[in-house]
Amino acid sequence: MSDIPPRSNSPEEWETLAERVTLHVRNYLSGLEAVARGEAATHTLPVLLLEVSQVILAGAQLGASADVIPPDNWEPELGPDPDLDEVRQGLAQRLAPVDEYVEVFDPYNDPEPTAYRLSDDLVDVASDLVHGLRHYERGRPLEALWWWQYSYFNHWGNHAGAALRALYAVIAGARLNVAEEAAVVQ
Repeated sequence: MSDIPPRSNSPEEWETLAERVTLHVRNYLSGLEAVARGEAATHTLPVLLLEVSQVILAGAQLGASADVIPPDNWEPELGPDPDLDEVRQGLAQRLAPVDEYVEVFDPYNDPEPTAYRLSDDLVDVASDLVHGLRHYERGRPLEALWWWQYSYFNHWGNHAGAALRALYAVIAGARLNVAEEAAVVQ
């Protein structure tokens, strides 16, 4: 590890990062809504695995960036965020057999297993992303980046990581069990 502090980004670099993250955010939100409506059909889990992986990439880019500091060092009021309960309910319906799982929240400071729901995790991530997107759409990309970065470390990064591990476990288990069964048949 280096003790060299991260450099500050130029306004152009922040704008480029905001555009890149916004693309990931919009893709995640539209993919999640499509899955909640049932459009992924039998591909629900692989589509969600892909969507979560892509948005985690955006989070990693935010995490590797210098701290984002809004110009006035405060977040302008946006009003209430949209209600995502319909998406949550659609996801819960489609994920019913695998919705509940157990995760260790913090393997260093809180190693006790905690019950989670994929549908809640996916929508918690969406809620944080929507909040930042609202800043971006109002012409405040630095506030959007600040919110996405802050909430990545404080909230949605953990939920996205937990959801990714749960989705991976279900998909890998299904694929490996099929491979084992095929080997036994031969």
